[in-house]
Amino acid sequence: MILTKAKATIGPRHHGHKMTLKAFEFAKVEDGWLAELARGYIVVSEIANFPHMRQVNLVRRHLDHFFVENPDRIYEICGTMECKVFISDWDSERHPDIAVYLAPPRNRRGRSMWRTWFPELIIEVVSEGSHERDYTQKRDEYWNVGIKEYWIVDAKMGQVLILKRGKTDWIEKTLGPDGVCETKLLPGFKLSCAAIFAAATEV
Repeated sequence: MILTKAKATIGPRHHGHKMTLKAFEFAKVEDGWLAELARGYIVVSEIANFPHMRQVNLVRRHLDHFFVENPDRIYEICGTMECKVFISDWDSERHPDIAVYLAPPRNRRGRSMWRTWFPELIIEVVSEGSHERDYTQKRDEYWNVGIKEYWIVDAKMGQVLILKRGKTDWIEKTLGPDGVCETKLLPGFKLSCAAIFAAATEV
């Protein structure tokens, strides 16, 4: 089944259905659910679980603190419900856990803004069922639209995979619990991997 109806309301019953990127752009999502378009297919998932939320919030707090201390370094930090990344070549629309924009959009008019405004840094926290999307699909898609760095936080594996844009492919660096997340995009920013993983297990 291919959904093409403009302003459709997407829910769990639509998981796995095909949909055009144009139709998905204007679709609404039922309360309590998140939806992405993954290469022409709808992916519906529940609002993040507690460990996922804790990790995302910890990273976000550190970025927000850096933003306050260095307002000239970052333009905006957005979460899943605040931004979207269009990958038209793949018929995908992604909603990153964290997206860091270093410059303002050239076009601020409505939905069309998202077709040309892309973050420099994207951070995804791996959750149950998202492994393939985070490690494989989004890796290719974020490269396609010019993302400069992509971090994959995986507490279950005890690692953060740092992907930095090279000339023809990502340059990989894997950090373990003793590692520190840092980037030339945000000089001076440092975040302990151990702190992120601890957030996933704290009650």
